[in-house]
Amino acid sequence: MAASSKPRVLIIGCTGYIGRFITNASIRLGYPTYLLVRPEVASDVDKAAMVIGFKSAGATLGSVTDEKKLVEALKLVDIVICSIAEKNLNDQVKLIQAIKQVGTIKRFLPSEFGMDPGLMDHAIAPGNKVFMDKMKIRRAIEAAQIPHTYVSANCFAGYFLSGIAQFGRFFPPRDTAVVYGEGNAKVIWVDENDVGTFVLKAAEDPRTLNTSVYIRPPKNILSLNEVLQLWEKKIGKTLEKHTLLEEEFMSMISNEKASLPERAALAHFYQIFYRGDLMFEIGPDGRDTGELYPDVSYTTVDAYLDRYL
Repeated sequence: MAASSKPRVLIIGCTGYIGRFITNASIRLGYPTYLLVRPEVASDVDKAAMVIGFKSAGATLGSVTDEKKLVEALKLVDIVICSIAEKNLNDQVKLIQAIKQVGTIKRFLPSEFGMDPGLMDHAIAPGNKVFMDKMKIRRAIEAAQIPHTYVSANCFAGYFLSGIAQFGRFFPPRDTAVVYGEGNAKVIWVDENDVGTFVLKAAEDPRTLNTSVYIRPPKNILSLNEVLQLWEKKIGKTLEKHTLLEEEFMSMISNEKASLPERAALAHFYQIFYRGDLMFEIGPDGRDTGELYPDVSYTTVDAYLDRYL
């Protein structure tokens, strides 16, 4: 790999949903990029092809087989970004221990990238479990005195904007749309490629050391009603809208016939679209990407929706 003045970045979870975008951003922005993958990735055709693509683009690959291998990998890098799946969050405890042992990591970004768990102690079950798990990891990081940055990326466009928040849909509505409550809660919609860009910028920024970073593209802070209106203008048609009252939505969350992951996802929808939990005044220990990186271009909600015309 060619010499670079940029810090060396290790990404764990490169084949995961958001991990692949972070990895692409790291390579695209010229960071010496190291990837640790599990041996079983080789038996997954799609993930194996993805990893080969990263290697062809310039990433250095390594395999996680034991703690010794992990420590050896950590000694090669400056920054560690973890983007493992929510079900595996507790695996980061061993990673934190290894980072502490090595003692040379300049920044650790744990697997978060959604809503800020530090502000979600009021979250309802079963959606609250992931926030509690992430807070356990935060406490372990801080107890180990590891330099860190927490990143809140709000709503991934692929999950939320592709279907304009129509639960379970990944294409915008053409005839009817559900509106949650009054539909006026402000939501922050973020393209996953932009998540990757902002994560890498925050990872080496001295201003973000030991803080929480909130990805808030100014033009993408829009309510559900505003996004639906934007979509209606694009397709030249007024959608038939159905209001889903809060009590009706709560009954969906409590429906034990639904799977636990579905109920957890519904609980997160509730926090976002009924309670408006994405919008708050950022405190002194937080940073807004809109203020940190005003010159970074990003995909607007308007531009993102054009792909569905």
